[in-house]
Amino acid sequence: MNNKEFISELSRKLGYTNKDTSQLVSSVIGVMTQELQDGNNIVIQGFGTFEVKKKLERISINPATQQRMLIPPKLVLTYKPSVTLKEKFK
Repeated sequence: MNNKEFISELSRKLGYTNKDTSQLVSSVIGVMTQELQDGNNIVIQGFGTFEVKKKLERISINPATQQRMLIPPKLVLTYKPSVTLKEKFK
């Protein structure tokens, strides 16, 4: 399902126009993005948890040259599905 199909299905179920539904989805994603950028976790009951974790710096070795490299720290977005959602896919 692509974005256009998702918007159409959601607008059909909610009874809104495609334009209103698209604005609603964009707003939700915008708020979620801002919260994650601010370092907050997002927990959606029955769906899962989104959070940003800091991956520490590490040393890696290039297997071809055996040269050691320092990999800098970075932020990684993680998603953990809820127990309810996991059970639906067993």
